[in-house]
Amino acid sequence: MSSSYDRARTGRHRAPSAGDRLRALLADSGRRLPLPAVALVAAVSVSGCGTTGATTAEPVHGARAAAPDAAPSGAPPAAPGVPRTVTAADPVSAPETHLPGVGPRTSARIPANARQVVLVTGEDKDSSRSRVVLYRKTASGWEGGATWQAHNALKGWTTDHHLGDLRSPIGVFTLSDAGGLLADPGTRLPYTRSGGFAVGGTGFEGESLAGSFDYVVAIDYNRVRGTSPLDWSRPQGADKGGGVWLHVDHGGPTHACVSLSQEHMRQLLRTLDPALHPVIVMGDAASLAR
Repeated sequence: MSSSYDRARTGRHRAPSAGDRLRALLADSGRRLPLPAVALVAAVSVSGCGTTGATTAEPVHGARAAAPDAAPSGAPPAAPGVPRTVTAADPVSAPETHLPGVGPRTSARIPANARQVVLVTGEDKDSSRSRVVLYRKTASGWEGGATWQAHNALKGWTTDHHLGDLRSPIGVFTLSDAGGLLADPGTRLPYTRSGGFAVGGTGFEGESLAGSFDYVVAIDYNRVRGTSPLDWSRPQGADKGGGVWLHVDHGGPTHACVSLSQEHMRQLLRTLDPALHPVIVMGDAASLAR
């Protein structure tokens, strides 16, 4: 996402100046930030959490990030280098006592009140490809939905994310706020619609970034919960990054974010419910299995 950009600020925040934006852009080397419609720096492509500016995420309640390793059970393998096409018609998994592929150390970091988990399992510690399954906790256990293909950061995953390392943070994080360039698709999360989510330019593989931030869900890593995803506050300092989002996939690796197809982002937004205290559990399979 665009962690250092045109924040959709309320009266409590000062609107960033052109100089602020340019300095933020230079600082957030890994992420491209959405530029305003007026061409402040027209030649600079803006990308957010998932394109050029990974940020390190920290687990919920400040717990140290756990490592993942074990693909979700029942997820059929995709051909090498070719994402598997998954539709809403895919079977829903039977309830399970424990989240598939998630080991005791990682499970211990999931808040006791969490009833929704977005499980992001990376193919490998250094891979930019991952799978996403949304789970709901019922009286019978964790019930999973379809498996969605996703991208994560260019260089894979890390338990100690820093600005510009091109790796996605491993850990458990709450999901509190959403937004996008497009109108609210019907989410229960607080939603900020803003032109600040506009993005242009190209990604790591030459793909267009246009539309990447049509829909986003802020991952609560080094950010202030209850604010717009565009808010630039970084409680742990700028070096720890920020602006790590779930957002629309542009067909290539991100800088720290996790990206899904536009339709899957719409489904996710419509399903996440603050009353169920949703969290994201994310990392490579080996790390998550611990």
